[in-house]
Amino acid sequence: MNIAIIGLGVIGGSFAMGLQAAGYKNVFGVDINLETIELAEKEGFIRKGVVDAKDILSDMDVILLSLYPSQIAPFVNQHKALFKTGVVLTDVTGVKTEIIKQVTTVLPETADFIFAHPMRGSEKKGIIGADHTRFVGANALITPVPINKEENLQLIEQLYKEIGFEQVTRVSPELHDEQIAYVSQLMHALSVAVVNSSQASDETLTFAGNSFQELTRIADINGELWSELFLNNRAALLNSIELFEVELDALKKSP
Repeated sequence: MNIAIIGLGVIGGSFAMGLQAAGYKNVFGVDINLETIELAEKEGFIRKGVVDAKDILSDMDVILLSLYPSQIAPFVNQHKALFKTGVVLTDVTGVKTEIIKQVTTVLPETADFIFAHPMRGSEKKGIIGADHTRFVGANALITPVPINKEENLQLIEQLYKEIGFEQVTRVSPELHDEQIAYVSQLMHALSVAVVNSSQASDETLTFAGNSFQELTRIADINGELWSELFLNNRAALLNSIELFEVELDALKKSP
């Protein structure tokens, strides 16, 4: 089975490492950064890497898109003529409803797209932050849509489990976005808000213990990516923020 990883950043690179460690030898990589490709080849994360996806896509059985949300549907639309009949595509992005809407309008009938979300991200950027052991014992979510074939859903679930994920759960896209707004996006919003607080100063870390450090660790995020995640899940995130504000107000009024 030939597997292509589109985008060899911290998540794409970790998937490449994990698949190789699981025994998949035909893992290929696509990245716009030639140095990233050279490093991935040198370290044995991939069998071969290319800058232009057109050079390898026609031979791929599985294509994993580790791209920003805004890049997924355009990539599918641009390259769909090259897809092998029966190819299985999948993603790793943290929003689903809006992305599914965009992708299904351009996806050819000869391809299947399994929308997935590994629940083990990183505040790091680039392949130098890749580490497949981050996936060991982690959770992942699959959001099936009516066009999906059962055997393809099972294939992606199998790949996740083989690289270390302990639990792979199928949920609706709507439930995914509602819950991710709370358990992930709200946490990032809170972390950024704490770091940006007027109370923060050069002396803050002198007084900070583990609780502050753990809360603010994820504030060092990829701003471009998380802006897209927030905006693509705007309604659900705003709802989570408003519900949290209700609890804060209640705490302020407690005797």
